[in-house]
Amino acid sequence: MSTSHGNDMEHENARQDVIAVDADDNEQGLVNRLDAHTGEGIRHRAFTALLFDQGGHILLAQRSPEKRLWDTHWDGTVASHPEQGQTQVEATRQRLEEELGVTPDQYDDLRVTDQFEYKRYYYTEGVEHEVCAVLQATLTDTRLDPDPSEVAGVMWVPYERLYHHPRWYRQLRLCPWFEIAMRRDFERRD
Repeated sequence: MSTSHGNDMEHENARQDVIAVDADDNEQGLVNRLDAHTGEGIRHRAFTALLFDQGGHILLAQRSPEKRLWDTHWDGTVASHPEQGQTQVEATRQRLEEELGVTPDQYDDLRVTDQFEYKRYYYTEGVEHEVCAVLQATLTDTRLDPDPSEVAGVMWVPYERLYHHPRWYRQLRLCPWFEIAMRRDFERRD
């Protein structure tokens, strides 16, 4: 699929594809990643992973200032798009290692816990329209080696306090998909 986004064609996203899906997450083919995130967007498959320590803290990662959308916002541990033929678990394992240096021997319970669809615009720069799987795991070894081109910072935050007292954390600009995943996680507990 061709794009007509001027200087955006230089962005690395213009050289990648994502998996377009219907509302039930059935594959509809590959689409250009930049096309999927501009204009009205194209619904595509994504994931967000929430990693915890053994004390109930969640690992938040600040998105690099180089990111095209939601740059410098705080996210759940990692979020991305699986490649064609990859399961959500395989894609998450790959991104955990690439972005944070977290290897599979640091956790053993990575699992899909939820899935939802959302659409959010980021100023005039783009849009996310995703069917997003949520994965969770507990790190038994919390050593990290963040890639600065992906991650600007990391922070361990008490998960329950972050959810129940959002005003205490409002200086953290949270990514919308993480806020939805967290809200849905706590709603399922009630």
